[in-house]
Amino acid sequence: MNPKRTRRRFTAEFKAEVALAALTERQPLAELAARYQLSVPQISRWKLHLRQQAVHVFTDAVASAPAPPDVEPLYAAIGRLEMENQLLKKTLPTW
Repeated sequence: MNPKRTRRRFTAEFKAEVALAALTERQPLAELAARYQLSVPQISRWKLHLRQQAVHVFTDAVASAPAPPDVEPLYAAIGRLEMENQLLKKTLPTW
């Protein structure tokens, strides 16, 4: 009887290490997979993801980050609607 195997979770640092090792191509993917106990398709996905996201490392973080939304008007609207609901509950007859 096999115990239930839980899904392994990898840190971003580990993924980066494996993807960089795959990008250098000093070892075949099969050897990397055996060394890190991963599958070849998993390493290939991380390698592709690193290639696609490498541009973001060199972009200006301040310019690309969107401004957080202003929530004060939303809280004001919620408060106003709650007060209207309470008023309507008091004035309108129930069915």
